[in-house]
Amino acid sequence: MFILTKIADLVQIAPSDFSKHSIGAIEHNINAKYANRVIQKIGLCICLYDLLWASEGLIGHGDGFVNVNVEFRMVVFRPFKGEVMLGRIRSATPEGINLRTEFFDDIFVPFEELPQGAEFSHSEQLWVWNFDDGERLFYDTHEIVRFQVIDEEWHDQTPAGPSQNDEEPQATAPYKIRGSMAREGLGVCLWWDT
Repeated sequence: MFILTKIADLVQIAPSDFSKHSIGAIEHNINAKYANRVIQKIGLCICLYDLLWASEGLIGHGDGFVNVNVEFRMVVFRPFKGEVMLGRIRSATPEGINLRTEFFDDIFVPFEELPQGAEFSHSEQLWVWNFDDGERLFYDTHEIVRFQVIDEEWHDQTPAGPSQNDEEPQATAPYKIRGSMAREGLGVCLWWDT
C-alpha cells in the first residue's frame, strides 16, 4: 500500500527561511511541494521519509532564493493490484459504489465487480446483495468494507488552455483506484466478522 520512492529535484529556500537550520528548511520545502500531491505513474505523496543528499546552495540572481539540488525518498500511497484493503462506503449509484479511506477518496467498485445477485435499490439509493437463501445484505453508506484493488487510472492534469465553446471542462481526479468485492470475504466487514 505504501512504497518509498526516490526523487531528485531542485528546492528553493526563501530568505524568510534563512533563520531555520538548512536541513529543516529543505525538508519543509520538500513537504510543502510534494505532500498530498499525485505524481503521475508513481502515486499519492504522503510525506518526506528521509533526505539522501543535498548540494551546496547557490543564490539565485535577483530574487535572493537559495537553490539546492536534493535527492530524497518520499512515502507514497500506491496499492498494488490484487491487494486487499479496507475502505468506507461514500456513496452508491447504479454504476457502482464509491469508497474512501482516511486520506484517499477516489476508489470505485463498478457494479460488474459486486457479487452475483447484487442489485441497486433506487428507493434507498444503495446496493443490496440477495444472498442464496433469500437473505438481503445491504451495502449501507459509511459501512466499512473489504475490497480488492483490480486496476488504477491516471489522468494527466496538464492545463488544456481556453476552449472555443462555453462548456466547462469536467474535472477528473489525477489518480483513481478500481476495486472488486466479488470474492468471498470481500464486502461489508460485519457480514464476515459475525
